[in-house]
Amino acid sequence: MPVVRHWLISRGGQSAENSMRWLIVLLLVLLVLLQGTLWLGDGGIPRVRQLSNAVSDLEQENQQLQARNEALQAEVNDLREGLEAVEERARSELGLIKEGETFYQVVSPKSDPPDAKD
Repeated sequence: MPVVRHWLISRGGQSAENSMRWLIVLLLVLLVLLQGTLWLGDGGIPRVRQLSNAVSDLEQENQQLQARNEALQAEVNDLREGLEAVEERARSELGLIKEGETFYQVVSPKSDPPDAKD
């Protein structure tokens, strides 16, 4: 700032003071505009917070998907290596039974049977 002050002083006493005041006012206005952009603009602090929250949500979703992928990979490994998993799946999902087994199905009545009237 010494160069600017020297330039202003060399222009004359009163004029230099007014010029310095206008320079200060101009710099303050510029500072206010920059602060307004920082706080309210598109790339301002609210947008940074919004993006930070979005990143946190996506990281949480990625963790859930990673856990799901690990469970599916374990199931794939079981299906590749053992017949027990295949048999369990055939029984639960397809309703299959082994040869020589007897299947019993117990059905609970939906309502009381009607009374027998003569």
